[in-house]
Amino acid sequence: MDNLSAILIVDDEPDMRALLKDVLEERGHRVQVASNGREALKKLAEEEYSVVLTDLRMKEMQGIELLAEIKRTHPDINVILMTAFGSVESAIEAMKQGAYDYLTKPVKTEELVLVMEKALREAALRREVGRLRREVHKEYSFHQILGKSKPMQQVFDLIRRVADSPTNVLITGESGTGKELVAKAIHYNSERRDAPFVPVNCAAIPEALLESELFGHMKGAFTDAKGDKRGLFEEAQKGTLFLDEISELPLMLQAKILRAIQEREIRRVGATRSMPVDVRIIAATNLHLAEEVKAKRFREDLYYRLNVIEIHLPPLRERREDIPMLVEAFLKKCAEASHKNLRGMNETALALLMDYTWPGNVRELENVIERAVTLARGEKIVPDDLPPAIQGARGDRAVIDEAAERILPLADVEKEYILRILEKTGGNKYQAAQTLGIDRKTLYRKLAEIEERDKA
Repeated sequence: MDNLSAILIVDDEPDMRALLKDVLEERGHRVQVASNGREALKKLAEEEYSVVLTDLRMKEMQGIELLAEIKRTHPDINVILMTAFGSVESAIEAMKQGAYDYLTKPVKTEELVLVMEKALREAALRREVGRLRREVHKEYSFHQILGKSKPMQQVFDLIRRVADSPTNVLITGESGTGKELVAKAIHYNSERRDAPFVPVNCAAIPEALLESELFGHMKGAFTDAKGDKRGLFEEAQKGTLFLDEISELPLMLQAKILRAIQEREIRRVGATRSMPVDVRIIAATNLHLAEEVKAKRFREDLYYRLNVIEIHLPPLRERREDIPMLVEAFLKKCAEASHKNLRGMNETALALLMDYTWPGNVRELENVIERAVTLARGEKIVPDDLPPAIQGARGDRAVIDEAAERILPLADVEKEYILRILEKTGGNKYQAAQTLGIDRKTLYRKLAEIEERDKA
């Protein structure tokens, strides 16, 4: 018997137990019976049920007592009470104790069936929500963020320490380092785990719509406002609002976000009153916000409100010892999705991955592994399964070898290497500077010097 959808009837009258059992079984339900509360609790300890239908007035243990014990030991079970002595007072007491519904004897067959099927549907939905929630908690546990390197161990330690704090968190790092994954790990390991996690990419929403998306609007607030709309702050009530690419927020909206953080209230577009919100803010950026503040592109007061705790995610090139672990995990995931029986990656292919600079970080690595799994013909991933850019990764060493062979001046070696790294990063000067281990100002200065030398 599938006890996850089973019904337990509790009544000390044999004829009533038999009648109710017959009615519900005729409708296709799975039913067991108990003659008193003690027997019912024993059955509940042995097997799982979705709904208990119990008489209110019974010998030994009253239905209210049984209800209270079930709610203490099996809170997910829906309990329906029935009695021939129906009264408003007993109904109110039953509902206060957590009863799902209340029926009066003689119970009408159709009413019983309707209430029972509704209770079963709700119990099934609650189980599914619980299952999904457990899966999400497992998926976003910080133990699922792979990395044995020292920088990642420091990230894990920070997640543990800040998860249950109400403090706002700023996650920094290059694109593809896993900022949203860390934000979810913080949320799902916090006391807010059962409330919503609402992500919003500030760079992906047109500026004209962003205020309405964040704060909501009232009917008639603007031309297309056909009705009231809840904003993302309201959607995240009691939970976490993840503001990705926070640096892309217009200054006007930065002021409104600051007020929401300070006053813990928001006002919909077109509203005359503010409403309270209880939301934890986790923000993320791939830029140096301190530099954005200096350039007057980001509010200093908001920066300090967001940057109470900073978690910096290192680029993949700075934690190469984590690459084999990540490769193994992505290979398993992609092979299962593709229904391929792969036995890993050969040493040459892994060496190429270890040599590559990874401008797209962990996200790029996962995409490369997915591509390799798709193209693989043998039992292992080989170099030919990797993208051309990675197959040529060892060419970076050739720059040095060739320069030594040609006895080039140091300035020319530096020029060739800088240009090679810029090519690898697709012209992204921020990532190129990170790869070279210098700041952007130094890179700009060196590029200007190269241009001057080329002109001379």
